[in-house]
Amino acid sequence: MPSTEPPTVPPANVLPKVAAVKVAAGERLRSVQLPGITLTVRSRPPAREGLPPALYVHGLGGSSQNWSALMPLLEGVVAGEAIDLPGFGDSPPPDDGDYSITGHARAVIRHLDAAGRGPVHLFGNSLGGAVVTRVAAVRPDLVRTLTLVSPALPEIRVQRSAVPTGLLALPGVVSLFTRLTREWTAEQRVRGVTALCYGDPGRVSPEGFRNAVEEMERRMRLPYFWDAMARSARGIVNAYTLGGQHGLWRQAERVLAPTLLVYGGRDQLVGYRMAQRAARAFRDSRLLTLPDAGHVAMMEYPETVATAFRELLADTGEPMVGERTEEAVDDEPANQTTGG
Repeated sequence: MPSTEPPTVPPANVLPKVAAVKVAAGERLRSVQLPGITLTVRSRPPAREGLPPALYVHGLGGSSQNWSALMPLLEGVVAGEAIDLPGFGDSPPPDDGDYSITGHARAVIRHLDAAGRGPVHLFGNSLGGAVVTRVAAVRPDLVRTLTLVSPALPEIRVQRSAVPTGLLALPGVVSLFTRLTREWTAEQRVRGVTALCYGDPGRVSPEGFRNAVEEMERRMRLPYFWDAMARSARGIVNAYTLGGQHGLWRQAERVLAPTLLVYGGRDQLVGYRMAQRAARAFRDSRLLTLPDAGHVAMMEYPETVATAFRELLADTGEPMVGERTEEAVDDEPANQTTGG
């Protein structure tokens, strides 16, 4: 089933009302209307005027809340915003149902172009890491630096623990999974996600766990939740199969921005062994490996990630700004898979 076929949920203006999204102290939420998409943007007031802008992009099944631990640690050096990708967090599905890596990258580019905030310090985790890699490759004029936390770049030998997530891309698997887990409580779901994504689930505070349960309850009421998950998983799988100039590793080699790579030794979704390959692929890279971290180091070890980013800024001096290439995201082929 193509990831770009029409969405199977009602338009955003007739979606059911659900509980409000959690907003941490000092954060603000706003909705941004763009052609074909509506994005929810989470931001924090910068410590002072004139700081360079930053944009944070979450991973599969995540939201802008995934950056709430890191953002306040960097508000003294950047003016940060985090977006909910289309279909995730508080952002409704895209009008065209496109959840491919290219579709998500296009959403990021539309936001940056419309806001006039570029070039930015661009952060991405997991799916978001693949998305911002594509953004940095095709629109270097929008990127000062790139920080990738466990980016979902293609692996030949995928970890066994990552297989169930990849299976979401197969037609019919989501329907089967929802039937099998119909009786699961939000607490059970959150414990499962935490066990998968954290190197040490014990690092989640009681308050953090309660907030995650509330968010899970909210998401499960959204009629497009599983559709967005399945189509975005399919987008990752499709991107893994692309070769040539549109392949993610080839695009990583084209990134001009100074890049910070963060990998966790206990990551069950992105192989720790990929850290060295990534360090070779990105031409101007620094590598931070955290042996005890899982898939979301910016949530488990935000202070360490913040320190590494500050060191990146100190190392590079004035932010690097590349020139726009002739190729645009819209020139890339649509990702499709076969199936019903």
